[in-house]
Amino acid sequence: MATSAAALTASGMKQPLTLSACNADERAGSYTVISGKSYQLQINPSDFKHSRSICYNTKVPLGAPRSTLKYKAMGPETVSFSAVLDGTGVVPRLQGFNTPLEVADQIDAISEIIYNYDGEMHEPPYVQLLWGKLVFYGRLQTFKSDYLVFKPSGVPLRAKLDLEFLGSSSSQSTELAANKSSPDLSHVVEVRDGDTLPLLCLRIYGDSRYYTAVARHNGLAEFRRLMPGQRLHFPPLE
Repeated sequence: MATSAAALTASGMKQPLTLSACNADERAGSYTVISGKSYQLQINPSDFKHSRSICYNTKVPLGAPRSTLKYKAMGPETVSFSAVLDGTGVVPRLQGFNTPLEVADQIDAISEIIYNYDGEMHEPPYVQLLWGKLVFYGRLQTFKSDYLVFKPSGVPLRAKLDLEFLGSSSSQSTELAANKSSPDLSHVVEVRDGDTLPLLCLRIYGDSRYYTAVARHNGLAEFRRLMPGQRLHFPPLE
């Protein structure tokens, strides 16, 4: 029997916001996180905006005194937030993740996931934002860096990033949105060589102890030996 997402909850545990580069399968209407291309924020955002919009046809017919708002389409969702990066050493580094010490290197690592042009895809990557119950797929629209504190040499010790993402919704995800309990809305990862279930849980949830619940959720009889190419579902935390 599959384990519910609620069984994955650890009370009082900090859940860092995770940014992951994704491949998009337009035919299947799904997204797959690229193994090894995830970044967890040391400091969670203090502000977070999630906007939705609806597009209407506002064209005024000839001779009409006013236009009627006729539905045209659902507008893209947007997510925006600010993230503080620290290079002073005051903020503890996340256990199990090799977060760069220098602010400039942290920005480079984030850029590699959400901004840099991919020569194989011939475009920047799709991005998954994972934070608690939120699972958002889209693409970067704005990336602004404000440097706040510096060493005497001019090397930045702290920076604030202002990030904005434009949502990307497939036909499949639109249909699934009507069924919030569907396990297909969970985090999907394609196993790569060297991946283990505890390591994947550490990468996604920030704690490897979820591996037994994830194994039950996926019906794995043997979780110690994962096969490359295998697709696993990781339910969002509740």
